[in-house]
Amino acid sequence: MTSLNKIILEAAFRITKEIGAKALLLYADMAVDLPGEEDPKRDFELVLVKRSAARSEDQQVHAGITLEVPDVNLTRVGQVKIAVTKGIATGLFKRGDKIVCLSGIPKFGYADSIFVIDVGKEFEILTLEDITDVMEGLQPEVFGEVLNITLELASQGREGRKVGAIFVLGDHEMVLQLSRQMIINPFMGYSEEERNILNPELTKTIKEFSALDGAFIVKDNGAIVTAGRHLSAALESKDFPKGLGSRHIAAAGITSITHAIAVVLSESSGAVSVFKKGKMLVSIEKPLE
Repeated sequence: MTSLNKIILEAAFRITKEIGAKALLLYADMAVDLPGEEDPKRDFELVLVKRSAARSEDQQVHAGITLEVPDVNLTRVGQVKIAVTKGIATGLFKRGDKIVCLSGIPKFGYADSIFVIDVGKEFEILTLEDITDVMEGLQPEVFGEVLNITLELASQGREGRKVGAIFVLGDHEMVLQLSRQMIINPFMGYSEEERNILNPELTKTIKEFSALDGAFIVKDNGAIVTAGRHLSAALESKDFPKGLGSRHIAAAGITSITHAIAVVLSESSGAVSVFKKGKMLVSIEKPLE
């Protein structure tokens, strides 16, 4: 399929140039034989999306910018959503940008789909006037790591069982006032460094505690305040999408009256959703088996 891959890549380069897109975004395991990658006249960013488990020596493409995503088998649209969402969170993309995205099935090793994204029109997370309103002091890497962990849980579950989870990020003092503890706080007594969600040694523990009822409450800097927290605020709105469960309602409620962001894993559907200001900003479909 090398010839098909080359045709798709050449088409993506041409489209990116002709529409004046800010960036061409593609997954590393599909990025082979890139045409014009050393072209000095290239006036757009080449953004490489790398899976977290990929070894550096496996990456054959040298791009100016790299985005890291979890090593799970997302749908084609899911690949685009997670990469663009992370790009927005890190400040790489903003309202008004056009982005050309390549996706496909990673195990086949070639791209087969081209998406043209107009930031501000495609996904609800992209429609906000200022993406800094979404972060509001939250460290982008904290948001990115929570997305990684949640998508891995969606893909793997715990001990072969589906799980649901909710992470509330930022504005932790107000969130604590609007919630109550359901169990003894398993993170009490540990230093912020030991209980920081960016600490790779903590990932397995977080996944184990995801089986508990209640929410994880996380500071702006990634320190986990507690787990097993019941969120008292529930949103009652006619505009809220039908068919969503209690975790989604709780996430919408707590974010409607605080400055927090909530990331929710649906136990029933396996989808991962992000909430801010009482609204679902983006929903990423369950990873493929």
